[in-house]
Amino acid sequence: MSSRRIYRQTIDSRDLVTFTVVSGQTDLLIQATHDVRRQALDSVARHRTDIESYLHTHARFATSLQPVVAPDDAPAIICAMAAAACAAGTGPMSAVAGAVAEAVGFDLLEVCDEVIIENGGDLFIHTLVPRTVALYAGQSPLSGRIGIVIDTIDHPIGVCTSTGTFGHSLSLGRADACTVVARSTALADAVATSLCNRVRTENDLAATVDMAATIDAITGVVVILGHHIAIRGQLRLASI
Repeated sequence: MSSRRIYRQTIDSRDLVTFTVVSGQTDLLIQATHDVRRQALDSVARHRTDIESYLHTHARFATSLQPVVAPDDAPAIICAMAAAACAAGTGPMSAVAGAVAEAVGFDLLEVCDEVIIENGGDLFIHTLVPRTVALYAGQSPLSGRIGIVIDTIDHPIGVCTSTGTFGHSLSLGRADACTVVARSTALADAVATSLCNRVRTENDLAATVDMAATIDAITGVVVILGHHIAIRGQLRLASI
């Protein structure tokens, strides 16, 4: 069973309707105040079309491991990915999962009061009640034992995790989990990738979280490597 399926089994928001939306490589777990499956499918299709059409004529955007500038007339989701990658110092595709979750999330907020979207471990959250996001960190003894408390706020946030020890995403580091909380889910996704690339030993933890603190719109960051953990920002953690 994939790590994605493992942590999906731990989700427990019984006050919301839960369903999945799958289109191509996009596999979203969505929780909302009511069943908006049709609207979600339409949203995913629209944003995937924008991404795929752009990549067809801008191959470097899909392959670069460095920031790539998008023109002003590019689709909104492409501009969001480019801006996030520029802030993080990564390639634009480092932000794609977060950007898709965010774009679909904002679309669904037009018809729902609460929306939580998980896309490959990256979360777009707009909640009216406090919720706790568990931190899954592979084989670390801290995995699944702590979580980030998400309080009710008047705007959505992103909670995104990158790892160097499990999963299919490219990572140059060895962190069990780098989790970033930010106002932008695309930004949180790209920064999580950037942080994970920097962590190879426990000696890298302090400098890594300090770097994250210099990026605007980042609320907080948690980095886990084995039994070591580093935390920065305005986060409230809870035992699980």
